[in-house]
Amino acid sequence: MDGATFSYPGADRPVLQDVSLTAGPGTTTAIVGSTGSGKSTLISLICRLYDVTGGSVHVDGVDVRDYDTEQLWSAIGLVPQRGYLFSGTVADNLRYGKADATDEEMWDALRVAAADDFVRAHADGLAMPVAQGGINFSGGQRQRLAIARAVIRRPAIYLFDDAFSALDVHTDARVRASLRDVVAPTRRW
Repeated sequence: MDGATFSYPGADRPVLQDVSLTAGPGTTTAIVGSTGSGKSTLISLICRLYDVTGGSVHVDGVDVRDYDTEQLWSAIGLVPQRGYLFSGTVADNLRYGKADATDEEMWDALRVAAADDFVRAHADGLAMPVAQGGINFSGGQRQRLAIARAVIRRPAIYLFDDAFSALDVHTDARVRASLRDVVAPTRRW
């Protein structure tokens, strides 16, 4: 990110102004700030959900505006603040991350996200029903399933937008340790 500035249409002032940062391969970068400080907007710029109004955002040395959107999105595993689930089953939701995922890949992603325990405990396992929005799960369970959906793709870039906020301290530590094991520090796309 080089001098990135972003203003929402009609806003009096930019939500982000002249932000420059570099996050190298294999590193973890945390963006910390108060509510409304622009953390989610910054992530949206990396994913190109919004385009900068000034400066630039680069991924792998290329301005995100120069990528085909599908190519960029396929390299990113985004887990938003509120992990949204779709009606269907746990397997259906994981297949939004990887359409041809095997049962083994799904269980591995669930393990990384510390979600395998409650899915295995349910009689239907991967066929466990999911209500629209995941309202039949706790906030922490929804977040873990959303993390598993990102993990199953094994993307080059993981972006977690406050995706651990509903996890207790022990589950948070377990997920972060498992993520360290699956993130390939030298993977290029």
